[in-house]
Amino acid sequence: MANSPQAKKRARQNERRFAVNKARRSRIRTYLRKVEEAIASGDQTAAAAALKEAQPELMRGVTKGVLHKNTASRKMSRLASRVKGMGA
Repeated sequence: MANSPQAKKRARQNERRFAVNKARRSRIRTYLRKVEEAIASGDQTAAAAALKEAQPELMRGVTKGVLHKNTASRKMSRLASRVKGMGA
């Protein structure tokens, strides 16, 4: 348990940051799920549109510190290759 005033303040801040980051992660996962569902349905145009919507959301997660840059790039690359492969 936090005893000093500074430690108490940090604990409060950590709770707030945790809630914000949790919401951001959830939002990112929702966009990724939409891409996955579009790929599963076999509709390439819908999958490409969903991917286009998901990309800025992933990068926003990077700038906000929720995701590592390489993680977001890897996810985007893998999804893009799957969407591209649907047409072949």
